[in-house]
Amino acid sequence: MAHKTAFSLIRTGNRKQYKEPIQLDLFIPMNTATTSQIITNKRLSARKVLRYHNGRGAQEGIFAELKSQTQMDYVPTRRQAGNQVFVLAAMLVHNLNREMQMLTNEQQCATTERRAPLWHFTRLGTLRRQLIQRAGRLTRPQGTLTLTMSVNPAVKSELLHYLDVLKQVA
Repeated sequence: MAHKTAFSLIRTGNRKQYKEPIQLDLFIPMNTATTSQIITNKRLSARKVLRYHNGRGAQEGIFAELKSQTQMDYVPTRRQAGNQVFVLAAMLVHNLNREMQMLTNEQQCATTERRAPLWHFTRLGTLRRQLIQRAGRLTRPQGTLTLTMSVNPAVKSELLHYLDVLKQVA
């Protein structure tokens, strides 16, 4: 089976404001074009390929979050099996976080040429600070194990929202 590959060379004109001091007897060089080279197997027009390619920048934020919030840039052991378990655990945490948010929140966007994310996700570190890293203790009023936390209506509302929706799914 032969795969067809398309090469796109895209030259776009743009106006660049010159911010350097101007010497009146010399000309001002203006670089008014940028070029992009894209190699793809997509069967789309050059404009749509460029929009799709530029829209993939959201993935960079995911990689940055994986590195900063799940320590994917860390190699914990000298053994391959240990490192594989570490990476799988980090990916599981990330995916469960995203799945929980997708189940409990409405889709924010429609599919676009730029392939923008369909949901606006709260970063894992933010959720960790808002919901998990809260002062509290386990108590047993009337013999029932209960998590007792300080009074914070916003945290209570968000936590109960997640628990109610996830209870309905299960």
